Order: sequence, then structure tokens, then C-alpha cells
Amino acid sequence: MRLSPALTTPVVPVQRTPEDVTAPVARALDAVRPERLVALLQELLAIPSITGSAAESDAQYRLAQHLDAAALSTDLWAIDLPATMADPDFPGLEAPRDDAYGLVGTWAGTDPDGPVLVLNGHIDVVPPGDPTAWSDQPWSGTVRGGSVYGRGACDMKGGLVCQVVALEALREAGVTLRSTVQLQSVVGEEDGGLGTFATLRRGYRGDLAVVCEPTGTNLVTANAGALTFRLTVPGLAVHASVRDHGVDAIEKYLLVHTALRELEARRNDDPHRLMQHLTLPYPLSVGTVRAGDWASSVPDLLVAEGRLGVALGEPVADARADLQRTVDEVCAADPWLTENPVRLEWVGGQFGSSLLDDGDPLVARVSAAHHRLTGRTPGIEGAPWGSDIRLLTDLGGIPGLHYGPGDVRKAHGPDESVPVADLLTVTRTLVMLIAATCGAS
Repeated sequence: MRLSPALTTPVVPVQRTPEDVTAPVARALDAVRPERLVALLQELLAIPSITGSAAESDAQYRLAQHLDAAALSTDLWAIDLPATMADPDFPGLEAPRDDAYGLVGTWAGTDPDGPVLVLNGHIDVVPPGDPTAWSDQPWSGTVRGGSVYGRGACDMKGGLVCQVVALEALREAGVTLRSTVQLQSVVGEEDGGLGTFATLRRGYRGDLAVVCEPTGTNLVTANAGALTFRLTVPGLAVHASVRDHGVDAIEKYLLVHTALRELEARRNDDPHRLMQHLTLPYPLSVGTVRAGDWASSVPDLLVAEGRLGVALGEPVADARADLQRTVDEVCAADPWLTENPVRLEWVGGQFGSSLLDDGDPLVARVSAAHHRLTGRTPGIEGAPWGSDIRLLTDLGGIPGLHYGPGDVRKAHGPDESVPVADLLTVTRTLVMLIAATCGAS
């Protein structure tokens, strides 16, 4: 059962309001309150918008109503899936879907030539897994111990709520902007980037972007890539009583798995300086393994799917070649696999890496806004996960960074949560950033 925000919203220390901001911006900062953030987040968490599900579209419709109420110019459109997926630059997907919707809310500034600030966030979430592993229902939005719990609270409905409330607060305060802000709510981020890709193809562009994925209110300016792959390992089925006359596909896969661990170690031997704080900057993980169709038969086929981390600055083609070379070497060393090689396919989401120069003005702008409110200069680091930012940068030509609430280690697992204090900090920082970048008056 979802708990009432009025009863459960924790007391969060009030952050300082800089004395030199204009009266409208001060009013906007004052309007960013914990109960407001929690209420909107609970509303979105109650919609189980799993990637590819009908609820993903339901959540877009619900959010469009909020953008309309904030007097933004709202564009909610049905994505042409066949045409989008046929595009040679399409980044791939994994979840089957019948439809998908794009959503952009635009606050046009008075200067059509001013820089366009893009706020990008995804509405889709991964499945909740075993519900018994959760302390409360995955869609409850329960507030406990200063955090909001639910699937997507951290990744990344919390960040999306920060973006929406920042714009709402500025509009209500009577602020006028000289340049334009776009809020892009996208689907399909978790399985490749369908929504952001379709948004770019619809013609939406900007000059700088902030994606509010969970960063613990630090700045993430570098992201590893992630390429989904499938391995098909052949065996030879026989009755289990004479298994030595067959070839066990599981045993052959274990040869490959050992080589994958060695490859992972080599690829993480000398990471980029922004990734050196991570114990494993570029993970290589196998997430699913399926083999056999009968308990008393030697399995004649194994299919494994996983993700390969792409190093900063590494071309996707080079990362793919590295994995293919490893698989080929295993096959060449085994008589059975030499005659019956493992098949490697690239399926689902294909995330390249991304890197924003430390000297980019966007880094200084977000850092300054955060510091003025909190007195703390946020850290600058890299992250081992891929995101839509590489599409904004590579296809849209929009330099961007991540800055958002929550710890990514809370994402995708049971009891996913986001601290209310982080929601407050990020939202108020966005208010300051928008006012400074877009010329609030």
C-alpha cells in the first residue's frame, strides 16, 4: 500500500537561496519542496512502465498532462516503429513492442537564436523481478528512511521528476526565458535508445543537454558503452546413459566463459583516468544461459546472452572484433568447436561510449549552480553504464552530461530507491541552471 506523502515525507534541511538571484527565481527555488517532488514521483511509480509494455505509453500520456498543465508546448506522437527500426543508424532494441510514443515539452524563449537547453530522461523501467524480494510492492512509492522506494525511483523517474518540477516552478514564478528549454521524456532507453533516437529523427535538437540519470549529484562526463551479444554453442545430443558418446554444449560453453573472464581482465587493465575509481570500468557479463530440452539427454545447444563493455574512445567495431577474436581462439583450440564453431551475434541495444571534455562550458555551469546552492563542488567522474547521452552527442551533435539523484547501485534491484534530499538538490540546481543558461528575467 502506498503511504501518504503528508505522513511520510522526511524533513529535509532547507538549502540556501543565493542572495543575488532575482525575485522570480527565488520564488521558483522556494516552490521546490519535498512533498511536491514525492507526490509526482509516487504518481509515476504507480504506473508499471516496463520497457515495451503498454504501461510505458500510459506513463507518457500521464506526463504529457503535466507538461500541458505547465503551459509547455507539448508534442506527444506515435513513433513509426517500422520506419524507425529500418533506419541504418537505429541503435537496436530487445523488448518486443506494438507501439511507442515520443514526448517533448518545449518552453520557447524570446530569442529564437539563443542556445537550446535539453533536459532528457527516460520513462521506461526494467521488470521488478521477484516481488517477494521487496520490502514493499515494487510500484508502491513508499517513503521510508528519507528515500522513496519503487521500481524506477532511481533509474530514472526520480531524475525525470526533478526536470518536470524545475520547469513547473519557474513557470509558476513568472520567469521569462530568453532562450529555449526542451524536456524530452523518452521510452526504450533500457533496451537501446528507441525514444531518444526517434526524438532526434523528429528534428529536435539543442546546444547542450543534461540527462538526470542517477549520479549521486556528482557530474558524470564519461560513460562506457555496452553491446548486447548472443553466443550459440553447438553440442551433440545422446542419451544421458551414454553421455561420453555425445558432446555437452554446456562443457563447451565453459571454455568460452573462461576466455571471456580473461578478456574482461585484459580490457580493464589500463582504464581512462575518469574510470580509475571503478573496480570494473568495462564489465563483460553473461546474463542469460539456456541449454538442453530434456533432463536425460546431453544438451546439443546452448544460447548465452550478455553485454560487452566498450572503453572510452573505443570504436564499437573494435570492441566487437575483440570479442569475436576471443571466441575464434577458443574454437581453434578445441577439435569439436573447430568443426562446429560458436556463433557470435550482436543483438538488442548497442551503446557506444561517450566523453565530454572537462573544459566544456556545460561542466562549469552545472557545477556552479550546484555549488551556489549547497556550498559543495560536485565531483567529476566516469560511469560504467551506457545511456542515451551517446545518441544526443553522436547523432544530435549535442554536448551533454549526467547529473541526477540517487545511487546507480540501487537501480535494477529489489528495494530500488532514491533519497528525497537528492531530489531536492537536483531540482533546485536545475532551476539555477535554467535561469543562468537561458537568461531568466
